[in-house]
Amino acid sequence: MIVVKDLKKNYNGLDVLKGIDLTINKGDVVCLVGPSGCGKSTFLRCLTRLEEPDGGTVMLDGKEITERDIDATRAQMGMVFQHFNLFPHLTVKKNITLAPVRLGRMSQAAADKQAMELLERIGLADKADVYPNMLSGGQKQRIAIVRALAMNPEVLLFDEPLSNLDAKLRESMRDELRALQKRLGITSLYVTHDQSEAMAISDRVVIMKDGVICQQGSPTEIYEQPGSRFVANFI
Repeated sequence: MIVVKDLKKNYNGLDVLKGIDLTINKGDVVCLVGPSGCGKSTFLRCLTRLEEPDGGTVMLDGKEITERDIDATRAQMGMVFQHFNLFPHLTVKKNITLAPVRLGRMSQAAADKQAMELLERIGLADKADVYPNMLSGGQKQRIAIVRALAMNPEVLLFDEPLSNLDAKLRESMRDELRALQKRLGITSLYVTHDQSEAMAISDRVVIMKDGVICQQGSPTEIYEQPGSRFVANFI
């Protein structure tokens, strides 16, 4: 579904991405790990064209993303940021339903029904009519995830999606996300620093360092094989 070849990004003379090659098949759940500053978040932003690449290609369903309508690409490929980006003047339910209704994907009634079902799954149905400033950081993060899911995207990109949750809630949300993604057939790419999260969620772990991919494989291959380069390249 997503084929990235020789992707490059430069900021003021600094090569942040130095030629990324990666194929993500439909339904894959891939975790992208590596030290801070290695280009993980920049890579996600290039996939959605929040940043324009300086070289290489990104093919989505066989078509280069720069040749596609940018709104159509972003409707197909959602992103959950570390910093929520909820609209402060809208209720939780309105934050979730705004995009699918505005884009004509469903009626307000259908969007409201879906929003309540998703909120029920994450234990926040009672927060549907409150405003973001009345939520904790962890609750805002869960709402941001639900808002992305409400668009029924084919691809979801997550930038440290569970970082603001405590350990118990993080484990619960991790399992719920994994189950939802598999049930809905959503292709997912995670950026995370959490080894246990990468182990539990992903089908494949991709390690970045200094703007390039230096290793990839199944969680078992990456974390449990004797002599794995994960320790040297990430910890």
